Amino acid sequence: MTLLHETLTVVLIGGGATLFMDIWLMFLKRLGVQTLNFAYIGRWVGHLCRGRVAHAAIGKAAPVRHELLLGWLTHYAVGLVFAAALGGMAGTGWVAVPALLPAVALGVGTVVFPLFVMQPAMGLGVAASRTPAPLKNCLRSVVNHAVFGLGLFVSASFIAAFR
Repeated sequence: MTLLHETLTVVLIGGGATLFMDIWLMFLKRLGVQTLNFAYIGRWVGHLCRGRVAHAAIGKAAPVRHELLLGWLTHYAVGLVFAAALGGMAGTGWVAVPALLPAVALGVGTVVFPLFVMQPAMGLGVAASRTPAPLKNCLRSVVNHAVFGLGLFVSASFIAAFR
């Protein structure tokens, strides 16, 4: 596989998995479940680029120009990075013949980042400990990331079917 082909494959798998997760989040939102606010992710990243890592409450931090767009771009960029990580760990054989377990395991494993990096930095505490329902929020994060993992598998399977 050429570098261009590998890059395109990662973009399609990661982008597809992130879209799969977004469809899940839209479904949850229709059910009245609170979901991610991508503007806050953009706000955090915008402040991070200016050297500020942690906030007492990201919602009270100064808004950043184009924060919603920045949040969405970050969301998809992270999806691509995780897809590349899966390809690197599972190898090109996995891309040719995707298996569910490695994809979902990686997806669930990625929940470490929001629980132990982003949430504390955004003022929500480690594993959402400063929110009204920490356990519920942690479980929601785990499920959302498992759905992302399922999306990795579905996207890779779709690509493999058309090879």
